[in-house]
Amino acid sequence: MDIECDPVYAKVDELLEILTKSKSLHILLILHEASGPLSFTKLKSSVDSSGTTVSRRLNELEEYGLVKRKVSESRSITYKLTEKSESLAPIIQSMYDWCQN
Repeated sequence: MDIECDPVYAKVDELLEILTKSKSLHILLILHEASGPLSFTKLKSSVDSSGTTVSRRLNELEEYGLVKRKVSESRSITYKLTEKSESLAPIIQSMYDWCQN
């Protein structure tokens, strides 16, 4: 008997692979709690991690469509959540809340 796997499982696996990398969830939570876009420096200090790790995570999260990078005319770079990740934010927050209790 062949059992066909639901393709949604592959998407969930892919999402979990990204979210379980060091600092990914933390970056998303910080961006969710922010009142607006944040600079790289602010994100780096908020997640207390190396610049290399934060840079890699931001690139991966941007590639996956969870973070948007914006370069202003003055060449400053900021990051914010995409609409896609805004809908994911309450789920991430509930995981943090669950772990606190």
